Amino acid sequence: MQRFVVDAEDLLRTRFALSPVFELHHLIHAVAGPQRQGVPESWLRRLRPRFEPMRSRPAMQAILALRLPRSGATFLTPPPQRHGQTIEDDLRELRGGPREAVQEEIAFYLQRRPETSAAARKVLAAGDVLDQLAEQLAEAWQTLLADDWPRLRLLCERDIVHRGGELSRSGWESALTGLHPKVRWRDGGIDLIGRAGGETPLHGEGLLLVPSVFVWPEIAVYADAPWPKAIVYPARGVATLLEHGPPQAPDHLSALIGRSRALLLATLGEPASTSQLARAYGMTVGAVGDHLKVLHRAGLVERARDGRSVLYRRTALGDALATAERARATDRDGAGPDRR
Repeated sequence: MQRFVVDAEDLLRTRFALSPVFELHHLIHAVAGPQRQGVPESWLRRLRPRFEPMRSRPAMQAILALRLPRSGATFLTPPPQRHGQTIEDDLRELRGGPREAVQEEIAFYLQRRPETSAAARKVLAAGDVLDQLAEQLAEAWQTLLADDWPRLRLLCERDIVHRGGELSRSGWESALTGLHPKVRWRDGGIDLIGRAGGETPLHGEGLLLVPSVFVWPEIAVYADAPWPKAIVYPARGVATLLEHGPPQAPDHLSALIGRSRALLLATLGEPASTSQLARAYGMTVGAVGDHLKVLHRAGLVERARDGRSVLYRRTALGDALATAERARATDRDGAGPDRR
């Protein structure tokens, strides 16, 4: 079993962050197949035609070669450095990766992937290999994930708000509860069930916790030097998002209060800030703020400060309005209360 050993200094240095390039890398391998790795078939059907023109390119073949069923090259998905990490930040980190560690990882995977094409091996042996891989990932981002990322980011940011609050208020055990069945707090350390590796002290450097969409239903772990230690885990609500898609504005609610306000109310079953909602739905911060003021005055959402942010969430009245159509549909389908 693998285990991170934690001391008091680690609690102060632990942080949450997002990793767009990790999501992209995982999605690329799901679309390339043969294993869909938890990504719903509906997503793969939509994205495979976009991916096919890139599949035969040497740089993409090189990216696909740097992965085994239970591991992947860390330098391709470097741990994020800050909370608001962007794909541009990730690719900048990739381009500046430690050369010795990069070469060691390339050699490790090529030794275990003898079927790798000559064209891919040429890319991986080139002096500008990191630039070539970064350019291919930048194209893949725009093709496969850029349109969906604002809503996926909102889901991950909400998870950070929830778990960050738990960590500050109640400590490690509370924050890690429900993180994943394979992650648990025990006797001053974090056990990673089913993973080999022994004990890894954090040495006061803290732990990076990264909520993810496409790692679901598993976890990923960064435990090797020279990288920061990290756990990538499924964000709360990810299964619902992948299986059913993002929240939609209910027709009955759109007719009553307008589509934009209905969409925001449907989304606010979990807390979110004005800026998060604006990014997720391509609205201006001012427009979202105006809609939230109306919803707040009507008693449909409540607000509370969390650090520097003000978070909005549906009230009980807002819940009743947002779910009314679903409840009526359930009754029409015969699944409601027995009124005989």
